[in-house]
Amino acid sequence: MKRLLIAAAIGFASLTAHAVDMPISAEEAYAKIQLADKDVLLVDVRDPVEIMFVGFTDAVHVNVPYLMVDRTQWNAERGVFRLYQNPDFAAQIKAELDKRGMSADAEVITMCRSGSERGEPSAAFLRANGFPNARFVVNGFQGSAIKDGPQAGFRTQNGWQNSGLPWSPKMNPEKMYRLDKR
Repeated sequence: MKRLLIAAAIGFASLTAHAVDMPISAEEAYAKIQLADKDVLLVDVRDPVEIMFVGFTDAVHVNVPYLMVDRTQWNAERGVFRLYQNPDFAAQIKAELDKRGMSADAEVITMCRSGSERGEPSAAFLRANGFPNARFVVNGFQGSAIKDGPQAGFRTQNGWQNSGLPWSPKMNPEKMYRLDKR
C-alpha cells in the first residue's frame, strides 16, 4: 500500500510539474497566440450578449460561454438575471481543440470581462476536468474598475481593452457562440 501511495504521489507530481501557472496577462496571451506554431487556444468565456455591448477581439479563437444568462429567472437580491454554468463547457472546449488538431494538453486561455468571475473559475474548472494547462487572462477583457475619483466604477485600467491590444465594438459571427450553429 505504501508503494502504491508513493507511486501515485510521484505520478501526480510529474503531471503538475508540466502544468503552467493559471494567471496570464493580456499582453502575454496576445504574444502567445501570435506564434502560429504554438498549441494555444484563446477562448472568450463571456455570454455573447455581453460581448455585443462591451466589445470583442478577433484575436480570440472562439467564444464558448462558461456562465450563461437565463433570461427567464430573475435574481431579485442582486437585481440581475440568474447565471448558470454551461453544462457542455468542457465538451465544447474539447471539440474546439479537436477541430484544430490540438490535444487536451494544449494551453487553453480563458478570458472574461474582469478575469475573476468567469475567467479564473473557468480555467480551474477545465483543469479539474482534464485540461491541465488551462489559464485565464488576469483582469480579463475590460480590466479593473477604478475605485476613486470622477471615473470611479469605470473599467479604464489594465485588461485587454486598456492594454493597446486589438479589439472592436463589432462581433465576429464566425467566432461567436450561436444557438443557430450548434
